[in-house]
Amino acid sequence: MTVMTEMISPDSFAGLTPELVLDAVESSGMRSDGRMLALNSYENRVYQIGIEDAAPVIAKFYRPLRWSDAAIQEEHAFVRELRSHEIPVIAASQAENGDSLRHYQGFRFALFDRQSGRAPETGDRATLEWLGRFIGRIHSVGAAASYQDRPVLNIQTFGLEPRAWLLEHDFIPADLLAAYASVSQQALDGIQRCYDRAGDIQPIRLHGDCHLGNVLWLESGPQAGPHFVDFDDSRMGPGIQDLWMLLSGDRADMQRQLTDILAGYEDFFEFDSRQLYLIEALRTLRLIHYSAWLAQRWHDPAFPAAFPWFNSQRYWQDRILELREQVALMDEPPLWPV
Repeated sequence: MTVMTEMISPDSFAGLTPELVLDAVESSGMRSDGRMLALNSYENRVYQIGIEDAAPVIAKFYRPLRWSDAAIQEEHAFVRELRSHEIPVIAASQAENGDSLRHYQGFRFALFDRQSGRAPETGDRATLEWLGRFIGRIHSVGAAASYQDRPVLNIQTFGLEPRAWLLEHDFIPADLLAAYASVSQQALDGIQRCYDRAGDIQPIRLHGDCHLGNVLWLESGPQAGPHFVDFDDSRMGPGIQDLWMLLSGDRADMQRQLTDILAGYEDFFEFDSRQLYLIEALRTLRLIHYSAWLAQRWHDPAFPAAFPWFNSQRYWQDRILELREQVALMDEPPLWPV
């Protein structure tokens, strides 16, 4: 998720008809058999396309205005770099000229091999260690260079900017605006305290949105284990960003899960324990950012259909309560002593 400084045009994908999607895929040299299945994606438009005498491919059409061409190509290059280290990620296919970002009638798109799999079982210690090993390998490569065209995940980009956007636009009900402004400022103050306690954490290239929905698990065969997909939100940031979203349950559950993940992670990349101060801060930033992300895309017809509960009185009441809880959680001790 990336917050823009302007509202995304409501007709961003209006011209993306089934015919155009198939023609775009065929412009890459493939011959479609006419089968097309829309996959679960809101930021972009993603389809599984049947190919004659070959396996289906995944076509991702990028939301206009969100990333520059250079930023998309930078993400593609990072994923190819990971693959060159035999890390199980799904890279965009390259055309004969080496380009992985393709253009067709004003739309930008990329093609990917289809990857099957299920969500990992986080209750299994061996699975968590396995996940940790591969995230550690991703971060080892990610730390070797920096993004030039992609932003850093920090208080400014995920907190101050989205909060300011929400307060300047007519999404929060008038009778809740003062309460949201107050609690979100308290949250930002708490986030800053967390960052101050953590100190200078070196940002690295991340997956950026490493929740279980972006990890596909294969049960058997030479490629058994986790496969990491959808690096669309990849950016610079603290390594713990790719770990905390794998944690769930109460404090004891999260302590156990993180211990198991780090048992594999530290085989390949050193974990700076000061990052533990950032877990609840990053969770709070994601909550603020998510509300702005929904609001900025509300004129896209896919969003009201998919998120009917957004922008109601109850929604903003719940967000205010949620942020109050996060303010308290950010002042609690980290999962274990640093």
